[in-house]
Amino acid sequence: MAPQHRDHRRGAARRRALLTVLAGTLALLTVACRPIQPIEPPPERQDVTGELIEGRAVQEGGDLVMALSSEPDGLDPTTSSSLYTRYVMSSICEKLYDIDPAGEIVPQLAAEMPTFSDGGRTVTIPLREGITFADGEPFDAEAVRTTLDRHLNHELSSRAGELGPITDIEAVDERTVRLTYDEPFAPLTASLADRAGMIMSPAALEELGDDFASNPVCVGPFKFVERVPQTSITVERDPRYYAADEVRLDTITYRIITDANIRSANLRSGDVQVADTISPQDVDALRREDGIGVLQVGSYGYQALTVNLGNVDGAGTPPGRIEGPLANDPRVREALSASIDREALVNSTFNNWHEPACSPISPDSRFSTPASEACPEHDPERARRLLEEAGVQTPFPVHVKVADAQDGIRLAQALQASVAEGGFAMTIEAVEYSTLLDEYARGDFEAFLGGWSGRVDPHGNMFDFLTTGGSNNYAGYSHPQVDELMTAATRTTDPAERAQTYGEVVTQVQEDNPIIYLYRLRNLTGYTEDVAGVETYADGVVRLSRAAFLAEED
Repeated sequence: MAPQHRDHRRGAARRRALLTVLAGTLALLTVACRPIQPIEPPPERQDVTGELIEGRAVQEGGDLVMALSSEPDGLDPTTSSSLYTRYVMSSICEKLYDIDPAGEIVPQLAAEMPTFSDGGRTVTIPLREGITFADGEPFDAEAVRTTLDRHLNHELSSRAGELGPITDIEAVDERTVRLTYDEPFAPLTASLADRAGMIMSPAALEELGDDFASNPVCVGPFKFVERVPQTSITVERDPRYYAADEVRLDTITYRIITDANIRSANLRSGDVQVADTISPQDVDALRREDGIGVLQVGSYGYQALTVNLGNVDGAGTPPGRIEGPLANDPRVREALSASIDREALVNSTFNNWHEPACSPISPDSRFSTPASEACPEHDPERARRLLEEAGVQTPFPVHVKVADAQDGIRLAQALQASVAEGGFAMTIEAVEYSTLLDEYARGDFEAFLGGWSGRVDPHGNMFDFLTTGGSNNYAGYSHPQVDELMTAATRTTDPAERAQTYGEVVTQVQEDNPIIYLYRLRNLTGYTEDVAGVETYADGVVRLSRAAFLAEED
């Protein structure tokens, strides 16, 4: 269980803080936590990525409701950075490529896998025929060129680093796109299996420009209908979709329900049929209930504590100087990392449903190595020695922001207890999720707890977060060797060589600690058993495009 307060006075303080959070305000949590619980052996977990629809009688039509644990940011593939946006976009914006349940990359809007020539500097992508956007415009090579050009050149793009050093994008003919590079770029296909591969209607882009998110138009089984801020997003079946005969639902409504208890209650009542991010506090009880199922799968991503080293003008800009020992003395950050008992955190906070992690590379990745799996030892005595060497007064104060979800607050409180033993006094500020996204993009934090849902290629988990000026470099981190290694990893197609290079990056990052990796999620998705075709893969995305209500038995 999570660290909780046994006496009435402390319990009341925590409840008041949570009520304040649920009211949508900021909550500053400074209560002390009891020590985290001893480590217990984790139960065996078996991946269940989908509730299969094959061979089952299903209804035609129906309105499905999915509970989202946080509100998505803008529905724009070029600029968005939220996992919850990926949920919605998966139903309305297909990609050139996708991953299958096993994590293998497969064509989606592309007709085949790309071909590489000229030593990997020329990439040719064949496109499927007979496809139209939701607005009736043709899907062709020029549409792909327009989208990729926007991803590369939009001033607020979060995709440029995912596409690499492209020098030219050419629509060779209606069904063929050719990309030219200065240097080979190995992660390209994996990047095109995520937001960088979502192709937008050129007509909608011309009409809406930077306001594309207000009415996104792509190729997908569903098309956008409306968004009610902080409440819901609705999509409806698109009759123009090239595989419309495989789509059963009339509409999907993504309802924002940030409280994990309320999400579970709505699942039990049948008011929602799917719910993401089931709390480890609830999952065992839900799995025992009739009429409810739970998908579970590991993650390519990570959850971490990010420290602001130089983000003064916003992520993606050159780093500046931030005053204070935490930002300027790596010994203080090393001490912070050494203070954290990752295994005990997972045990006490998440009932062992999640897994300790010290790296942005999953042990299940083909790019995993001993270097990327190495984990700093929990050593509070060493942490105190490092703080003494740094000449700072203890307990050393650290202010941490976290999203206003119960599990996040629970983790922060357990972390608060863990680092106290190492000489740190942590205060916690709970912030509404979309507001938090803005704040850490701006650099308005000392440290924050957050995560990344993960990509099948480590480039997507590391490059933009760790290279100088990366679009997701919220820490404002800059290290010349890391920049060189990350670039070198993109220029070879040898998986072993790339894996070794990423391991060297992890070693350096663990010395500098701009991001202190903590744990890796098991993606837990609840569903009512009157629906089928719901899928969740290790990239964290809940897929509903082929979901359907089961036919009622006679």
